[in-house]
Amino acid sequence: MPITPSPLRFPGGKTSIWRMIAKILTDNALQRGHYVEPYAGGCGLALSLMFRGHVHELHLNDIDRSIFTFWEAIIHHTDRFVAKVRETPVTMEEWYKQRLIQENRENVDNFDLGFSTFYLNRTNRSGIILKAGVIGGHHQQGKYKLDCRFNKDRLIEKICRIAKYKHRIRLYNMDAVDFIEEIDDKLPRNAFYFIDPPYYKKGSTLYTNFYEPDDHEQVSSKILGLKRPWVLTYDDSAIIQRLYRTQCQFRFNVSYSAARKRVGTELLIASNKLNSIRDLEIADL
Repeated sequence: MPITPSPLRFPGGKTSIWRMIAKILTDNALQRGHYVEPYAGGCGLALSLMFRGHVHELHLNDIDRSIFTFWEAIIHHTDRFVAKVRETPVTMEEWYKQRLIQENRENVDNFDLGFSTFYLNRTNRSGIILKAGVIGGHHQQGKYKLDCRFNKDRLIEKICRIAKYKHRIRLYNMDAVDFIEEIDDKLPRNAFYFIDPPYYKKGSTLYTNFYEPDDHEQVSSKILGLKRPWVLTYDDSAIIQRLYRTQCQFRFNVSYSAARKRVGTELLIASNKLNSIRDLEIADL
């Protein structure tokens, strides 16, 4: 698994394909431009590209308030968040407290919800916040315990590094389609979308917010009408292939850790506005 610059563990994260996306940006004179993610999630790819100088400004959107409030907290309340990480014990007693915050997330403030998201992401299996249990089980009799992914010093280092770039990161908490409608006309010419929607087949088991089949079709209509170039990743599905049949499609391998560690195949679909896509070293469909 690649080392991600993100403090979050995210099922299906795309940090590992940063070189591929960097090549697309370079081949299309889009480097050092604006990078847009309508489904930000763990942001591992976005941060990798920014830290390496391939993109200059990030527009990160996530409709999930739990995810949004985490990014809001570490970018705009960094010192308070770091202090909270240092002082909070990694114990089952605390885990139950943080779990209760997530279960009542409509009634808690943004900072507390954002920290709870972080805490459960680091202590739950595969980083799944509400739909997975704690690492090691409630009796902590497993091989690994709940603190095995909670190296405070390393996580604080990641948080502080991200905060140094806060003037180049814009956050949004919108429905992805609404976000695209609002931002597309406002972006500069050297803007690029990376779009990683909830999986078609297993989205309901991994994400708090997931799509029904009609939602995926609505999203495809919006993406196909974008004014700026884009790359889209999805789980390998014949239905998704059909929705984007007019665009270049490829398969690539990605590592998963949800449920069990394995290597799976996903789709990469590229806008016809992009040049040199056929030169990518991945399998053409």
